[in-house]
Amino acid sequence: MEIEVSAREAEVLALLNERCSNAEIGQRLFISVRTVESHVSSLLRKYGVADRHDLSALTSTAPVATTNRADAVVAGLPIPRTTFVGRRQERESLSRTLRDARLVTLVGAGGVGKTRLAVELATDLVSRFPAGGAFVDLVPVRDGSVPQAVAAALGLTPTPRQPLSEAIKDELGAQRSLLVLDNCEHLLDAVAAFAEQVLNGCPGVTVLATSRERLGVPGEQVVQVLPLPEPDGRALFDDRARAAGADVPGDPMVVGELCAQLDNVPLAIELAAARSASLGVDGLLAAFSDPLRVLTGARHADQRHRSLRAVLDWSYGLLDPAEQALLRHLSVFVGGFDLAAAARVPLVGDVAGTADLLGRLVEKSLVTRDRDMRRWRMLGTVRAFAREQLVADPTRGEVYDRYLEWATSTATQLVERLNGAWREDFDLVADDLRAALLGPRGGVGSAPHQLARALGRLTFSRRFLAASLDCYRQAAARAPSPIEAVADLRNAADCALVGTATGRQVLDLLLTCADLAGAAGDGNAQALALARVVEMVHRFDGRISSDMSRERLTVLLERARAAGNPADPAVAAALAIAEAWYAGGRRFHPDPDLAAVAAAAARRCGVPVLVSAGLDLLGTAAAQAGRPAEARRIGAERFALLSALDPTDPQAAPEIGDTFHVAATVAFQAGDLPAALNVARRMIDDDLLGGRTHAIGTLVPALALTGELDESLAQAEALWEGWQRVGRPPTGDVAGAMAFAMLACGFRGDRDSMSRWRNRLAASASAAGIELSALASAVYADCRNALHLGEFDDASRLVELAFNTFPGYRYETYARAAAAELAVAASLPGAARCLTLAEEAITDNAWATACLARARGRLTGDVEALAAGLAGFQQVGARIEYASTLALLPGREAEGRAELRSLGLAAMGG
Repeated sequence: MEIEVSAREAEVLALLNERCSNAEIGQRLFISVRTVESHVSSLLRKYGVADRHDLSALTSTAPVATTNRADAVVAGLPIPRTTFVGRRQERESLSRTLRDARLVTLVGAGGVGKTRLAVELATDLVSRFPAGGAFVDLVPVRDGSVPQAVAAALGLTPTPRQPLSEAIKDELGAQRSLLVLDNCEHLLDAVAAFAEQVLNGCPGVTVLATSRERLGVPGEQVVQVLPLPEPDGRALFDDRARAAGADVPGDPMVVGELCAQLDNVPLAIELAAARSASLGVDGLLAAFSDPLRVLTGARHADQRHRSLRAVLDWSYGLLDPAEQALLRHLSVFVGGFDLAAAARVPLVGDVAGTADLLGRLVEKSLVTRDRDMRRWRMLGTVRAFAREQLVADPTRGEVYDRYLEWATSTATQLVERLNGAWREDFDLVADDLRAALLGPRGGVGSAPHQLARALGRLTFSRRFLAASLDCYRQAAARAPSPIEAVADLRNAADCALVGTATGRQVLDLLLTCADLAGAAGDGNAQALALARVVEMVHRFDGRISSDMSRERLTVLLERARAAGNPADPAVAAALAIAEAWYAGGRRFHPDPDLAAVAAAAARRCGVPVLVSAGLDLLGTAAAQAGRPAEARRIGAERFALLSALDPTDPQAAPEIGDTFHVAATVAFQAGDLPAALNVARRMIDDDLLGGRTHAIGTLVPALALTGELDESLAQAEALWEGWQRVGRPPTGDVAGAMAFAMLACGFRGDRDSMSRWRNRLAASASAAGIELSALASAVYADCRNALHLGEFDDASRLVELAFNTFPGYRYETYARAAAAELAVAASLPGAARCLTLAEEAITDNAWATACLARARGRLTGDVEALAAGLAGFQQVGARIEYASTLALLPGREAEGRAELRSLGLAAMGG
């Protein structure tokens, strides 16, 4: 009969047959004499003999069947019933680590997947351990019972005289084996002592532990198990949702958002996926105001893993009272926090005490430390659990008070740093500043008002204009006095003007300012607000689009005059500015005489915002009177004033934006393409500077005229796509960009793309109730393309259109100059007359002047005129026009054609 014995027992039998004593057997096998005695006793029972001599005689002829631990793999290792998703890099890295280290501890928050990772590693690497090993789940084990749990997993039954720890060491001996100790966090001291004994006494043993805190044993290699990367999180959700019977795959964006809200913690994802069949992904997201309630219901063998709350209850119960208190108090932070914040808000007492407790929470995987080592945060599910505990904390009111105080002082300090490095620090705390404002202590009062106002300034400076508008409104609602509320609403109005608010909202804010100021008895503040309404309606018509009647404006202006003190320089200037705009009789047409009076009053008061507004009056009046050189000079003076305007101040924002807007317009009207490009690029870098639409509306034409056709078309396409999303008819800037995109395609001879842009422009213009022939930009593009392509069949009609009166004057000069040259090239009967008319009308546009010089040279054969055109185009950086002119100069035709080819163009037709 074949008797089954263990591998160790087989080794003992072999040495008994060699007539070795127990002591000799112990020395040969590196085990104690007591262990040898235990094995001999077991063998005597199995073979049913009385002494070792009979045993030796019997086994020398009887077959022996040994159990091989390697064949049994790792005793007690759980058999997964689901697929393992992700963590490929971690598995590869840990495989290398377990080759060199004898004690590796996987540390991480509850539910992050430490146990499952350990199971996968043990399964992958068992072939490295010929003697196999054991998986020991320590959850049910109490302190002091670790050796018993390990012995049970190994199947050891020691003799009464043999200490258990010695039996374990003798069983493991020098053989290569793997011991997995799972869930050690509640037995740290006991597990640490046991692991140290085993590692010292069993040179072939490798211990893999999982815990929410390191063991602290010399030689321990700690590996942090982090939440899953985003793609792995989505893959895990899809896999478990499919297993739960849900319709998959879901929308990757929605699933990704769900997993992000769960911090990509595997247990949380699995619990959510299990409920996706009944709730759907959208339903899960909607229910996430209470994630701990949603993430329940799994019938897991381990009670702790049936819900996230159970997992966190387990971890929370392992904390001492001081650690629990800090965890509760830190839950007020919705984002990360630094040590100073952590010490200031919780009721710990000092920085040193906070640092000690915080370090313990990090070690227990309830708080994570950012890589820069300066900030900490909680996973969202941990924070939700800690918030629940805070509700029952009798000190929670004081904690929220301290949180509000911290937020207020932090925001105030950031405002003081606006001219230095502040953005990164603001981004780190922005969510918490908003949370403190909207929290239980964020009502009316000095601190909430100060926080709301500071947050308004910070979000404005960060160009979060909608958020800034909301913050200033909240500041007004929390203001301790009406006068403070007036200041906040004035800032809100300026934010609204440069942001996406409607004109009605802007004016309503200012009118509310006026009413509050009047009720508080502040006539000057009332006058300033009312004068601003009158000014805005006339000056910013495109942005305000107000239907306020002339009669209503008359009443408002009279109220402003009656309320304000004319001896106050700022009030006098503001009233003069409003009166100059009002007296013009129609929007965007100030009275020129009163404009000069207002500008002088603004200069006297010295307030940069008012000085800028006064200069805008003068420049607009000059432009309307047909004095472009004067308008450009005033614009340059206004542009120089920018250094005195604070870009972080909402009240300066409209002036800064309008200054850039005017500068871009004036530069383009003057044919100064380098200046137009410079201003447009600066505008694009800051959403505040006149708006991105106007910036690109200037950039696209300037790029096309300077020969940067690829960038011009790319910017035009981006503008078109953005405007399509908005769903509104195009402004003049958008229409102009489309026309110059059509021009860029014509320069390349790409008729299909040229037709596509023409169709877009025609459809957009029609939707706005505008004829294509009424757009100077479109007429210019058609004239210039006909000239470049040598297509003159429609030249007569195009020339006639170009000399019509257009509603705007931005592109009119370009259209007439190009039309005059087209008339010459097409040999139209009235070509000379067209050229003369254009030369008489166009005196202040460098591009048009160069174009007319070239046209004159073509008409008369005047080489000097062609050379003047060449020099003019070179000066403004118009590379295509420069090359086209060069190709017309006698003796330089080949040079010009080569230049055009280098730009990817053919020579100009005609």
